[in-house]
Amino acid sequence: MPSAPPPILPGRYRVALVCLGNICRSPVADVVLSAQVAEGGLDDRVEVVSAGTGDWHVGEPMDHRAAATLTSAGYDASRHRAQQYAVSWFSECDLVLAMDGSNLADLRALAPDDADPARLRLFRDFDPDEPGGEVPDPYYGGPGGFTDVLEMVERTCVALTTAIAAAVS
Repeated sequence: MPSAPPPILPGRYRVALVCLGNICRSPVADVVLSAQVAEGGLDDRVEVVSAGTGDWHVGEPMDHRAAATLTSAGYDASRHRAQQYAVSWFSECDLVLAMDGSNLADLRALAPDDADPARLRLFRDFDPDEPGGEVPDPYYGGPGGFTDVLEMVERTCVALTTAIAAAVS
């Protein structure tokens, strides 16, 4: 399992989760990772944020199907509002995780020359079942796609939380 890079500021850690519009995959990962970080007693040191590479959903809540999937699994999906990834996050985030290869390529194109490439990865690099896989976009599919995404995200977030805990300890 990969390790998380060391924190920029000792004792603090900021993770950004990024997809295309910030209404499906990255907010699901944000909600799940935030819950696992809190359960692990790390929420006083670890901040989780999410964003999209595109701006067309800024200010909107997450997709109703994503929210319903999270809610039925016992998570609170009510607080999310979509935002666009800001170039300043490259220097503010310890780890930036893209949901798929296209998002990763978009982020690499946005990255300033001094951005640390070790801090920019695929989210599923931390997936114990399929390291380096992509989180498929469930937007144009049925509810089963959202359930599949949640299962991938939950298991990946367990490993990711462990890696982050080791980085901030």
